[in-house]
This record gives sequence, C-alpha cells and structure tokens, in this order.
Amino acid sequence: MATNNLAGPIPSSIGRLHKLQSLLLDQNKFTELPSSLGNLTSLITLNLGENNIHGSIPPSLGNCHSLLELALYKNNLNGSIPTEIMSLSSISTFLLLDHNALSGSLPSQVGSLKNLGYMDVSYNKLSGPIPNTLSNCLSLEWLYLEANSFEGEIPQSLRMLRGLRELDLSHNNLSGKVPSYLGELQLDMLNLSFNRLHGEVPIQGVFQNGSAISVVGNNDLCGGIAKLDLPPCPSSKSSNNKLSHKMKVILLVVGLVIFLSLFVSFFIFLQRRHVSKKKSSSTPSIKHQFLRVSYVELLKATNGFSEANLIGFGSYASVYKGILDHVQMVVAVKVLNLQTRGASKSFISECKALRAIRHRNLLKILSVCSSVDFHGNEFKALVYEFMANGNLGNWLHHVGVRDQGQPEEPRNLKLIQRLDISTDIASALDYLHCGCESTIIHGDLKPSNVLLDDEMTAHIGDFGLAKIISTVSSDVAQGQSNSVAIRGTVGYVAPEYGMGEMVSTLGDVYSFGILLLEIFTGKGPTDAMFKDHLNLHNFVKNALPNRVMEIVDPCIPLEHNTRSWIKDCMVSIMRIGIACSMASPTNRMEMGSVISELHSQGLVGSLSPHLGNLSFLKSIDLQNNSFHSQIPQEMGCLFQLQTIEFSNNWFGGGIPNNPSCCSRLEWLNLIDNNLTGNIPAELGSLSRLGTLALSINKYHPSFHWKPLTSFRTLFIGM
Repeated sequence: MATNNLAGPIPSSIGRLHKLQSLLLDQNKFTELPSSLGNLTSLITLNLGENNIHGSIPPSLGNCHSLLELALYKNNLNGSIPTEIMSLSSISTFLLLDHNALSGSLPSQVGSLKNLGYMDVSYNKLSGPIPNTLSNCLSLEWLYLEANSFEGEIPQSLRMLRGLRELDLSHNNLSGKVPSYLGELQLDMLNLSFNRLHGEVPIQGVFQNGSAISVVGNNDLCGGIAKLDLPPCPSSKSSNNKLSHKMKVILLVVGLVIFLSLFVSFFIFLQRRHVSKKKSSSTPSIKHQFLRVSYVELLKATNGFSEANLIGFGSYASVYKGILDHVQMVVAVKVLNLQTRGASKSFISECKALRAIRHRNLLKILSVCSSVDFHGNEFKALVYEFMANGNLGNWLHHVGVRDQGQPEEPRNLKLIQRLDISTDIASALDYLHCGCESTIIHGDLKPSNVLLDDEMTAHIGDFGLAKIISTVSSDVAQGQSNSVAIRGTVGYVAPEYGMGEMVSTLGDVYSFGILLLEIFTGKGPTDAMFKDHLNLHNFVKNALPNRVMEIVDPCIPLEHNTRSWIKDCMVSIMRIGIACSMASPTNRMEMGSVISELHSQGLVGSLSPHLGNLSFLKSIDLQNNSFHSQIPQEMGCLFQLQTIEFSNNWFGGGIPNNPSCCSRLEWLNLIDNNLTGNIPAELGSLSRLGTLALSINKYHPSFHWKPLTSFRTLFIGM
C-alpha cells in the first residue's frame, strides 16, 4: 500500500498477521511504529521508508528471524540502533536506515550480518569508531556511512571485504592516513571527502580513477594522481649513512619481526576465512555478487556433468543444470567443448560481450571458470542464472522433458505473454545496439537463445557469436563492423551475410523480425511447408490483412467476443515482423521504433458490466493494459473468483464494495491505477484473501477495516 496518503500510527493489530511475509508501507504519512511488528515472525520484507515515523526503532523487530530486507529510511527515527536488529543474521538483501536522527555508535553486533549485501546508515548522528566487526560482513558490496560523526582511523579490518564495490565514508571526523589496502579492493566508487585524513594518497587500484574517488575537504593530504590536484608529498632524503652500525642492526631485526608477524597474520586470516565459509549455514546474498567457482564445485553441482542434468547443447557447448552448495543456488553451467574448432573464440566473445552490460532482459552471468579437469585437460565454463521456464523454442513448439525424463504436457503461451516476450526481446536488442558504450551485435538470435524466468520475463542469452563495435570507429554511424560476416542459424541469419556483407545491427533486426513472426504464427523459418520461393516472410505478407487470423498460431487461446480487436492487433504485429525481415537492410525498422509499436498494442476502453454474467470465472488477469472508468459493481457476482489482477491500468473511482461477495478471493492486485476514496471496510470479510496490493493509487488516508490473519502479503506502498 505504498505511495498513498495513509496517515497516523500503524495499528498495533497488524501484529496479528502472523503469516504476513511482505509489508510495504513506504511513501505514506505514518507516524508511529508498534512494537507488535515483532510478532510478524514470518516477515521477509519490511519497507517503511519515506514516512513521518518518529520515536525509536522497536527492539522487538529482532524477533523477525526470517527478515531478509529492512528499510526504515527517510523518517524521523531517533535513539540508538537496537543490537537486536544488528544480530539478525537473516538480513541479506539490504538494510536501509539512512536519513534519520539515529545516534550512538554503530553496534559491534553488525558483524552478525554476514550475508548482507547493501547497508546504508548515512545521514544520521552516529558517532564513535567504525567497528572492526564490519570485517565479518563478507558479502557486503555497498556500504554507506557518510554524513555522521564517526571518528578514529579507517579500520584495517575493512580490507577483508573483498567484494566491496562502493564505499562512502565522507562527511565524518575520521583521521589518520588513507589505508593503501583500499587500492587492492575492486571498488567502483570511494568517497573519503570532508574528514581529517592526512598523509599520502595511494595511486593503485581505484585511486587511479579520478572520477571514481573523492578526497576533497581533507586539507593535509598529498600526492595521488594529478587529477586530484593535491600538493606533492615532502621528500625524505635517506640518512642511512648517518646511522650507527648498532642502529642498522636494530632496524634490520625490527623489520624482520614485522615481516614475519604480517606473514603469520595473513596465514591465520586465510585459515579462519576458509573455516568460517564452511561453518556458515546461511545463504549469502549473491544478487549482485560475482561468484568465484572452481572446476570441482561445478563438477559437484552438476553431479559430474551427468546426462540427467543436461538441459541443452549447441555447436560449441553443453548446458547443465546445477546447484552450488556454498550458496544454495540453482544455476545453468555452460561447458565449452574445446575440441570443437571455434569454441575458445566463442568463449572469449561471450566474456567480452557480457563483462560490461546490464539489462533486465539479458541473461546475467554469475561467474566464469577457466581451469583444468582431473585429466589435465583445459576446462572453460560460464555460469548463468537458471531460467526456470526454459527457452522460448520449447514453448512455441511444445518440446521438452520433465526432470524424470518424461515428456512435458503441452504448454501454450497466451497472447499477452507473447506480446510481453516480444517487447522484452526488442528492449534487450535496443540496449545492445544503442544503450552500451560500444555497439554489440548478438549475431544468433533465435527461440532457443531466448530464456524465460519464473515470471515468464524473456532474457536473451548465448553471446558466443557476438561482435563488439568500438564507439570510436567510423563504421558505427553505419552500424557496421569491419568483421567478416558471422555465422548464425539458418532461417534467422540475415540474407546479406550470405553474400559476404559486413556485420551490422540490421542483421539482428532481421533475426528479430523472423522470430516475431514465429512467435505469433507458431511456424519456424525452416518449417517443411517453406520451399521453393515460399518463406515465412512471404507466407505472412501474403495473408495480410484480411486472412491474418488464418495464419495466427492456433494454440493461442482467443475469446470469440474479442476477435475484432485481436485481428487488428495481429495485423499490426505481423507488419512489424514484415518490416524487420525485409531482404534489403536499408528497408528494415530500427529497434527503437519496434519498441514503440509493440507498446502501442494493448486492451483499451472500459470494462463491460456484462463481465458479471461469467459466473464460472475463477481468475481475471487484465494487467498492463489501458482500461479506464470504474471497476463495475457486477464483479461481485463472480462467486467462484479466486484471483483479480488489474494492475497497471487507468481504472478510476472507488473500489467496489461488493467484491466482498467473492468469498473465495485469494489475490487482489490493483497496483498502479487512479483509484480514489476509502479502502472498503467490506474487504475485511474475505477470510481467504492472502495478498492485497493497492499501491500507487489516490486513496484517502483512512484505513478502518479489520486486518485479516490470512494475509501473507500486504502492499499499501510502492
């Protein structure tokens, strides 16, 4: 229920929602936190950010032992940070306490958060030294301590945070020298500005990048790279010749002792770290972490690369499903067949293409392994996120097997799912072509290289044939590479490549056009019906516009009373596919235009009151459309309804009172509409309702209905 105008104290009765797993009340006007929040022992996510909450943080939150995410940022909280919260080792995704008035020290119990990836306690009134126990938070990648009153030296123990990517210690009272070990960490950002640091600024690692570091406001610093514009450090001339023989001996002995002590300490540190990893029973936060895996770990994860774990194979590699024990994560392991000519080049191309790209519709790489197997043979593998719903080709052509080796039951993609998948693919290609520092050409777009996660979001994978065009190249204006034509897959590869033309982004556009036609016709470009001069492009073109419904995939479930709209939608989509798969590259659409056209497809208008006649309905899913006007009162006649999914529309007016008649309702999602008025008290009678999502609307700040103990997820905020 985020992003509304709900005000006043959060009712203490919320503590009766013992099954609640997610509570999102951010961006409202709540004023008090009840101690009864500690009764929500099943809570996984708690977000109360951007309210007017005052007082102290209830120590009772320490009872929420399932909590993974805690956000209390941008409130008026005061007092100290409860040690009970810092002892919650379950918190792993983020801990956001910034922009409050919290005081006292940062509790030493922070070392219990061994799996935490993101911590922000900035803009408070915290003081004292930075605790050495922070070094136990080995999963930390983002640490923000700025705008407090921390004092003392930057602890040497922070050198153990090898996964740290961003560190902000600015606007504190820190003193001493800038630790040289900070240059050994793989930091993307380091802010030490406005402290009391002195001495020489290192020049290795992150200190070599003037745009990644800030040390301004420390008046006694010197040295560093020229971009920092610091004064040179005073040179100290050697005076060894003035030292007595006795002093030389003393210095030599002291130096040897220090060296041996450091060596022993480093050895003990490695041993303890190894033991601590083995003892750790919690799942580390790996959402943003680049995993380090060995050949032995991958061998174990895939049961010895067994055939039972094989989920795909291609010209250069085989892909296995695996479980990494040390993080308890299901992954996909792509093992290169290095005996195949071109496999090593494919491995290098994929690594180069993936190392600097981040997009929700691109398959995320988690790790790379380059080693040797037990026979001494070279071994190379890439570890990816596992996509629970397999590849698009299996869904379009009903190919696949269950884990037990039995054929899967046919699975059909709905029309809106196919449209969403097409938009996802187009968005990823547009990012590769226009959103990266260098233009990236995928080169092998086809259904088997489009992976679907558990929410049916599409991710493009397999960059083994990808080409990168430098932005400084004069060819970029033409979207071309000076490389020879790449090898793709028959039917999807652009025809100009077969004539020796140079690689270009328009080659990917052609592949997308063919893929788009395949998604909505169910026919691949190498289907047996295509021969002589008939191909998928001409097959669709000849059917437009009057016979378009004859070529639509018969597996798409269509309602009879929507066929008029469906026909118009299909004509528009097929024309996009035709325009992208033109034989001449100069006649093809750009991906930006494709995205705009695809986004324009969607259901519009008001929801008919005749919907109430469909008494057999158990689920209504109309999300991501452009419906407006009010939700009809006749919805209350659908007594068998279990799910209402109306998010991301333009519904206005109030929530009807009579959906409370839908006694079997378990899921109600009205996020991101223009709904107004009060939240109906009648919703309190829905004894089976487990998820209520009302975020991003315009409700009045009243909340009088009695919460239900059946709730598992409650969204009143963003």
